[in-house]
Amino acid sequence: MRETTDPLVLDLVEWIAREPRLYSEVIETWRTSCPRLTIWEDAVDRGYVARQPVAGEGVRIAITPRGEQFLRDNRRGR
Repeated sequence: MRETTDPLVLDLVEWIAREPRLYSEVIETWRTSCPRLTIWEDAVDRGYVARQPVAGEGVRIAITPRGEQFLRDNRRGR
């Protein structure tokens, strides 16, 4: 399934790279009812994105250095 989800994981990481997003926005935008499409979980498990607590805002999601490398490797650098 990894090959199937890679383009969607890339889309998610690219979207977050444009600007850090609140966790609630990420989950609302990228939720799925299909248990086989685990885009958010795949991005987290691979270390491409990370949660960052922000006082007064909740939790923000931003890409990690590994996520930046993933974008560069796939010709979608910032």
